[in-house]
Amino acid sequence: MISAMSEENSLWKGSPSQWLNLGPFTAAILLTAGIIVGGVFFPPAFGLLVVPPLYLIWKYLVVRMEVFELTNERLRITRGVINQKIDEIELYRVKDSLMIRSWWMRLTGLSSIHLETSDRTMPQLVIPAIKGGTEMRELLRKQVELQRDKKRVREMDFDDAGDADFGD
Repeated sequence: MISAMSEENSLWKGSPSQWLNLGPFTAAILLTAGIIVGGVFFPPAFGLLVVPPLYLIWKYLVVRMEVFELTNERLRITRGVINQKIDEIELYRVKDSLMIRSWWMRLTGLSSIHLETSDRTMPQLVIPAIKGGTEMRELLRKQVELQRDKKRVREMDFDDAGDADFGD
């Protein structure tokens, strides 16, 4: 009989904002205008008008299919349009977080959260352009501390001289 294990609960789930695609969308519009102008002088160029919409659809799907899910035990990252890749970071491995809100993010109510982890496959992770970044970062911080206490994990950094620095 399997012993009763703690149930994993989803605490937050989100995708980056399509504001990340502002540059590619603008470039596609300019390319479309260029193809139309070029098509006036060289009509076969109108055949290229299928390229910008396909590009826009692809860029939209890449951002839309990137999903971050915070549970009480781990952070799960799902990426991929055609082939899907799911990676996870155990919360006790999160060492530090940084929230960045550039001017355009402040205008749109978005934030990016940068994580430094002790996970070998993903030492750095960026959760880009999400709504409610301040709340999500605080929720993440609290869950990291709970998991560290639960697993009795503490962080220890070594400087270049080999001296240990015991973190919280």
